[in-house]
Amino acid sequence: MNTPTAPFFIAQIEPAGQQCDAWPEQPLLLSMEQGGIDWPSSCRNGTCRTCIGHLAQGEVRYAIEWPGLTPEERASGCVLPCVAYPASDVVLETSAV
Repeated sequence: MNTPTAPFFIAQIEPAGQQCDAWPEQPLLLSMEQGGIDWPSSCRNGTCRTCIGHLAQGEVRYAIEWPGLTPEERASGCVLPCVAYPASDVVLETSAV
């Protein structure tokens, strides 16, 4: 028997306090845009790093081999919302980069 999963998660953006529905089958950036959240972006394929942010809480998954981040950045919680799919409710902080 499969464990039921939520149809969507909640993405909260800090420090602004905005939130939106985050759909597990689409990149976090797309869910944020559909929810009216303005987040910097450019290439949308994980290479330009324009959308980099810090995952303060929650989990994301990637459908492609790790893009655009060093292992150290990944370990410190950096994410690229253009290619990150939510795997739980998430809190994303704007990056100081």
